[in-house]
Amino acid sequence: MIAEPTLTLGIEEEYLIVDRKTRDLVREPDAGFLAACADLLGEQVTGEYLQCQVEVGTKPHKRVRDAREDLVGLRKAISAAAEAFDYAPIAASTHPFANWREQTHTRKERYDALRDDLGLPVRRMLICGMHMHIGIEDEDLRIDLMNQATYFLPHLLALSCSSPFWEGEDTGLASCRLTVFDALPRTGLPDVLGSYGEYTRMVGQLVKVGCIEDSSKIWWDIRPSSKFPTIEQRVTDVCSLVDDVAAIAAVYQSIMSFLFRLRKKNQRWRVYPQTLILENRWQAQRNGAMGRLIDHGRGELVPMSELMEELIEMIGEDAERLACSTELARAKAITLNGNSADRQRVNYKAALDDGANPHEASIVVVDGLIEEYSVS
Repeated sequence: MIAEPTLTLGIEEEYLIVDRKTRDLVREPDAGFLAACADLLGEQVTGEYLQCQVEVGTKPHKRVRDAREDLVGLRKAISAAAEAFDYAPIAASTHPFANWREQTHTRKERYDALRDDLGLPVRRMLICGMHMHIGIEDEDLRIDLMNQATYFLPHLLALSCSSPFWEGEDTGLASCRLTVFDALPRTGLPDVLGSYGEYTRMVGQLVKVGCIEDSSKIWWDIRPSSKFPTIEQRVTDVCSLVDDVAAIAAVYQSIMSFLFRLRKKNQRWRVYPQTLILENRWQAQRNGAMGRLIDHGRGELVPMSELMEELIEMIGEDAERLACSTELARAKAITLNGNSADRQRVNYKAALDDGANPHEASIVVVDGLIEEYSVS
């Protein structure tokens, strides 16, 4: 019998650093800024591919509320470090008007190699993501639950969308980030695999022929972590509001608990063809939290609010056991009130209606993101 997984939760977020005067990205931050971040947070903060980005990571926690508290502390520390340089962090997966061609990448051996290996797709990676790890200690169980959890990735994405704008234009997408990220190799949905051994053999083949150095270059929407005994979901945009992060974390952690509970009953969630899951991924990417996804059991498009209500009922027992029922309930509110992408569009339109030109309206969007980042 497989031992029950710990289901510990860890959250990683990437932030963009903006100039408080221009609201544009800080192309080359003062070297003292990242040093100040490191002084406050130690190993919980790192630079990212572009110099205008930083990444933070919580410690592993059993409860969503504790991970949220950890994340609030990380956000406050980044804000404090940024303030001394007249910068401000924002938690959005794209900047409303910045141009990727004007950015500079961080000079590290790994990042230099990425630029050389991947060309244009990596040079325009002016995007930020949010990754969540759930502790699953048994290796084969990791693969089994990953296969089943893939069904729910579009639901998580829809809740998180925060990238409607790209270089000053409304893209018509709730998550433009995925459009940019999907240009890289080894992205998208994972292969359906029979065991952890099958996964390592596949990675080994790519390493053997020289395409990748290790499994960290497998950038699927969900994957076995290359560093920790976890399943890491990577499909989500970074959320502007901490409470939205907590809601998504509660959904993800409770889903994993639910799937393991099915396994103990010798049951499982049906694994659908990738094309069907990809269609829902597209629906979420296009329309976000207040759109519709396909209910593959019923065979029809259903509003996210209805799907989330059904999902909350299904995993409610798990959320109660994990002490995250309050955070889980917020997921329904997101489907009724909208996510960051929706709020950014509201702010942009309101500014235009007040007589602002498109660039001025984009600055208003940045101001809204600065404010939401600070709310905890």
